[in-house]
Amino acid sequence: MIRQFSYGPDLNIVETKAGKVRGFKLESTYVFQGMKYGDAKRFMPPTPVEPWEGVQDAIAYGFTAPSMGFNALGKNELTVTHRFWPESEDCLNLNVWTQSLDPSAKKPVMVWLHGGAMSGGSSVEMVVYDGTNLSQYGDCVVVSLNHRLNMLGYFDLSAFGERFKNSGNAGIEDLVLALQWIHDNIEAFGGDPENVTIFGQSGGGIKVSVLLQTPAADGLFQKGIMMSGGAGRGQEPSYRHDKEIAELLIRELGGEDITVLETTPLDKLFEAYGNISDEIFDRGWFFMWMPVANDYFKGEPFYNGGFTENAKKVKLIIGSTTGEFLAGRAIPNMDDIPEKDRRALILEHFAGKDEAVVDKVIDLFKKTYPGKNELILNIMDDRSGLLEYCDLRADTCSAETYNYLFDYRFRGYNGGAPAWHCADIPYAFHNIDLVPVTNGDLASEWVQDALFGAFKQFAHTGDPNGPGLAEWPVYASDTRATMYFDVESKARFNSDRELLEAYKDIAINPFTGGHYRRRKK
Repeated sequence: MIRQFSYGPDLNIVETKAGKVRGFKLESTYVFQGMKYGDAKRFMPPTPVEPWEGVQDAIAYGFTAPSMGFNALGKNELTVTHRFWPESEDCLNLNVWTQSLDPSAKKPVMVWLHGGAMSGGSSVEMVVYDGTNLSQYGDCVVVSLNHRLNMLGYFDLSAFGERFKNSGNAGIEDLVLALQWIHDNIEAFGGDPENVTIFGQSGGGIKVSVLLQTPAADGLFQKGIMMSGGAGRGQEPSYRHDKEIAELLIRELGGEDITVLETTPLDKLFEAYGNISDEIFDRGWFFMWMPVANDYFKGEPFYNGGFTENAKKVKLIIGSTTGEFLAGRAIPNMDDIPEKDRRALILEHFAGKDEAVVDKVIDLFKKTYPGKNELILNIMDDRSGLLEYCDLRADTCSAETYNYLFDYRFRGYNGGAPAWHCADIPYAFHNIDLVPVTNGDLASEWVQDALFGAFKQFAHTGDPNGPGLAEWPVYASDTRATMYFDVESKARFNSDRELLEAYKDIAINPFTGGHYRRRKK
């Protein structure tokens, strides 16, 4: 198939505030890759990109953030298709897909924040992050970006002096700078700077929730979509031990003060951290690189006095998938297993739990999901924390919240795989053709039409309701309206409240293999 392509000295040029950039056009979509939005010294706040003369090419993705080895190659490209790119600390860059370079076009802007917790990932890590179809079928401008991660983005060194006062939020400062770049420049790419939706999955969902609580980002976006991340209590602030870890690193590197962390070559710095990681865990300092609550980032609402005034005004879609991190336990050909044998498999999975409690959960599952295979319990995720976050928003925020569960079951994958962590991403980008397992079933296209259509409507109007989708009511804490994206997508009310309350007593933590503790109220 021959597609129309254009690139040349005088073609596809856009003038940004810092200088001119040149992209390429493929069919109807203009593409600009690897545009720098800033620079940053290690642990320091970013600064806007320096202006330049002439025209810079924007035809190759920029460096991605160093990952500390977090971006390990997986063994399964059927479900989540990856690609990897050269890494560098010079990683503050972004990409744009658009259907128009007319400043008067004023199309909605959708800004993708990649997953990978706060430690890994990139704007190109997954093949489905390509914004062509989202821009074309969504009639919007799509932006994806890279920013600092792990210790480079979230190492709180404030104990070592005023210069480092916000080093624990450097990665969030990058995001704010990128959003400021978008606000200042996106009109030249056909976008509306006053209609910006930030959306992300997993760590990207966390970034949406953090930006809601970051006053420096106020007014730089109007809507948000949090997919499988950010909606919950997360880690309590008291778990941080940044100062002590920094002192261990200084010792390991043979330095005398904090400057050794700034000047050591990055590979040596990461190697030193690896050398002390056992000691960190032996001391009980379970550690995740995350933003630090302070005057810049106001902290998670559960721990720091609720939502900011701006967060209360931002409309949100918040959702998750049926299986999340338990997808590795997909049950081959589960529908061929006789019903009388399913209970034994469920009891085996929840070994050590009271059989009467497990039986109660089985009965509640059948009541909640009539006609669905109860073996899904062995894979199901506990979404009660997400609903608790939605409850808090519904009770304290003026802006609407919409909740969804991506409940589609992939029958072509081992005959029994409920939606896993990341399963909804290709549907959001209208890219199911790029992932092997999301093909081969006409129903998969129906699900794509529903979820993509809802996200498109939300980006355009702030309301996901539109043609081709059953009514999606606003979430309220008494009704807990949830849109189920499945072969038949429809909203349900208080659909799994009783099931989840019972399920919390037996749910297994996918990271530890142990049972969850009940959440603190």
